[in-house]
Amino acid sequence: MTRLIIILCFLPLSLIGQTGGKNAFPFLDLPYNARAASLGRQFITAFDDDINTGVQNPASFNTQMDNSIGFNQALLAGGINHGMVAYAKDINKIGTGAIHLRYVAYGKMDRMDVNGEKLGTFSAGDFALGGSIGRTLNQNLSIGATFNLIWSQLEAYNSMGISLDLAGMYRSNTERTTVSAVVRNAGVQLSTYTEKTRAPLPIQAMLGVSHKLEHAPFRISILAHHLNKWDLTYNDPNAKPTTDPLTGELIPVERAGFGEKLGRHFIFQVETIIGKTVRIRAAFDYNQRREMLVQNRPGMGGFSFGAGLNFKRFTVDYGLYVYSSAGFNNLISLRTDFDQWRK
Repeated sequence: MTRLIIILCFLPLSLIGQTGGKNAFPFLDLPYNARAASLGRQFITAFDDDINTGVQNPASFNTQMDNSIGFNQALLAGGINHGMVAYAKDINKIGTGAIHLRYVAYGKMDRMDVNGEKLGTFSAGDFALGGSIGRTLNQNLSIGATFNLIWSQLEAYNSMGISLDLAGMYRSNTERTTVSAVVRNAGVQLSTYTEKTRAPLPIQAMLGVSHKLEHAPFRISILAHHLNKWDLTYNDPNAKPTTDPLTGELIPVERAGFGEKLGRHFIFQVETIIGKTVRIRAAFDYNQRREMLVQNRPGMGGFSFGAGLNFKRFTVDYGLYVYSSAGFNNLISLRTDFDQWRK
């Protein structure tokens, strides 16, 4: 089993992936729980009772999540919303299983003809129904997998696909340090909107490291994402060299260097643990900040914040993710363990 963890760590190096509008079902990469949203949208290093984190890393499903359920909802304008519901149950001698539904509802839109005449309205939505299994092998190692059935409908056009997520996690003996490797969205588009629109899924390989300080209430994490694609920068195909008006020298088109390309792969996360009740979270995603940069108005793009309150019978989480100075996303999560209500 140790060999499997090693394979998962190195598998990203052999994968080929694409980002930025070149994939089918891009909604799979949305943050679907408030904790992940407040920690840079991707959070894969927790091993606790939070069922919502298991959807991003199936290796984190464990017996602490037995008979628990999570509800998640984004708060968006314009009648658009997305969210997730998940339920986990411990399966004797097999592991901890879970079922979950992720959805995006785009609301009602006007249907127009070629002349701009209104012909009524139509709706659109994306859905991913998943089944997961996580198994704790020993004190230090766990593995997990998720199978997703994907469906997308845009007016009279629809598409269907399947995907598989694989994950492995290592925990130190003190459980203060974790290392997780996850490969998500490895799959295929079974049917397409039209005959010539087939595209690959947004496959992504990630590696995360987390450490909880021994004498301070902080859990610090670093996540390396899109390990299957080195260059995440955008090169304008229409950009051309220019001429310096003073010297007459040719100025080449600026390209990202090694440091820029490397920095795009990391998300820095911190979670403050205040007693047994309060959690304060923050993260910074450099790639998101650069991708969505509004010229001369960087604002708080790429930063995310959030908090969580753990009560006896339920937990409430809130996450705020800032895409750029032009927009942000709010998520609220509620989870509970049914067994707690029987006590």
